[in-house]
Amino acid sequence: MAGFRSLARQVRDPMGDLALRRYSLRKCLERFAPYGHRATWDHLCARHGIDPEDRAPDPASLLGALDELEEARAVWLAYEAGFAERRRREKHAGLRRPGAFDDWHRRTWGGHGVARCSDPGVHPTEPLAEVLRRLITALGAGPG
Repeated sequence: MAGFRSLARQVRDPMGDLALRRYSLRKCLERFAPYGHRATWDHLCARHGIDPEDRAPDPASLLGALDELEEARAVWLAYEAGFAERRRREKHAGLRRPGAFDDWHRRTWGGHGVARCSDPGVHPTEPLAEVLRRLITALGAGPG
């Protein structure tokens, strides 16, 4: 099973078949889809002018969508690294069980469904990375 970076390389391959490049972008969403698979796909299509059913979309549109997805994934991976470091410090201090505040993180492991949209056609219009930054900042403020 290919990982996110391997699939991203396939999307970027200028010699690759456009249908395969599109398929590889869709497969990236199995590894990282902040709104859920369908809503994230709809978001990327809307923002980058890709017809969701087009099997041979414009290569520049595919690359733009991939760039946006990768930027958001970098934001998420930085958050996860910070989370892991905080948990290491807490464990060292004797706090072995995460608190209720960390329940959200456990439910969104790997960045899938971080900001799940129940209706795939209704999602924020801002770039994914910006939405994730705002969400993580809000969560960093702590409960209540």
